[in-house]
Amino acid sequence: MAVFLGTVRCAPSMARLAPYGRRFRIASNPGVSLCRRGSSPFRLLHSRASLDSSAEDARGIGHQGESDSELIFMGTGTSEGIPRVSCLTNPSEKCPVCLKAAEPGSKNRRLNTGILIRYPGPTGKCNILIDAGKFFYHSALRWFPAYGIRTIDAVVLTHSHADAIGGLDDLRDWTNSVQPHIPIYVANRDFEVMKKTHYYLVDTSSIVPGAAVSELQFNIIQEEPFVVNDLQITPLPVWHGQGYRSLGFRFGKVCYISDVSEIPEETYPLLRDCDILIMDALRPDRSSSTHFGLPRALEEVRKIQPKRTLFTGMMHLMDHEVVNEDLKKLLETEGIDVQLSYDGLRIPITL
Repeated sequence: MAVFLGTVRCAPSMARLAPYGRRFRIASNPGVSLCRRGSSPFRLLHSRASLDSSAEDARGIGHQGESDSELIFMGTGTSEGIPRVSCLTNPSEKCPVCLKAAEPGSKNRRLNTGILIRYPGPTGKCNILIDAGKFFYHSALRWFPAYGIRTIDAVVLTHSHADAIGGLDDLRDWTNSVQPHIPIYVANRDFEVMKKTHYYLVDTSSIVPGAAVSELQFNIIQEEPFVVNDLQITPLPVWHGQGYRSLGFRFGKVCYISDVSEIPEETYPLLRDCDILIMDALRPDRSSSTHFGLPRALEEVRKIQPKRTLFTGMMHLMDHEVVNEDLKKLLETEGIDVQLSYDGLRIPITL
């Protein structure tokens, strides 16, 4: 379910929530499409066309896909990003990954983890972001013009850490210049955090008249399937440190889990028959208290058994070329198709 704060927009089995007090203006603009598709809100997309030859698959090889839906990795790094300033300014010890990341075009250069789902609507592509972290502006500056992306039809949030929500303020460029508003889908526990961290976006009544801020529509989601622009999205509840709940999301046969230290048993059934798994893998040697490391992430891949896996959320100990060379061996020894993702990677998907 999703509850729209300010007014309540009904979806199947929706519970009502009292309006929070946010002042919203729902504009009708024929030049802005929110990609409403078909009569059934649970109808998934089924289309077959070719992606252009600039798209790449998980191995970095030119790929001609069969679907005209795709994922774009807006960022694949940690909260602080790669390269680290502290590494580049260290006079006594050189960090090889950060030095590589400082070079133009390096796949070790990583901004905050997030993806963009693109799929066809009646008037053009729909663009749904998962997370808009504190480096979102820099990711959008690089990839939106490069891939012909202009509108943002919705943002779905995994949790309320800065690397997931820190870029919401930058959405003002879209709501001031491109479209009247952007729907935000967020769990209630994270919305409670945002009432403090982004109070001026939640309740615009405190804003000085004439000041420009992001025009956001907040929709509360539960840990059950909800629909965004006719795309059904299923939350994948996980733990991101002891006692801290985060959400992954499933759409079609793609499962995305960006911030995880433990997968609850009740979530595993939601991961069955997964074609593409995108999952957290912070470091090459071990897990931390809040993130899977590569060994644990590989254990989960063996348990979930997706057709293909792409790791994300890598820190500066993960050298893209070195780690991927090792991971390629698993395809020969175990039949496991797994690689590291990288910023700007595009992969075709079928929804």
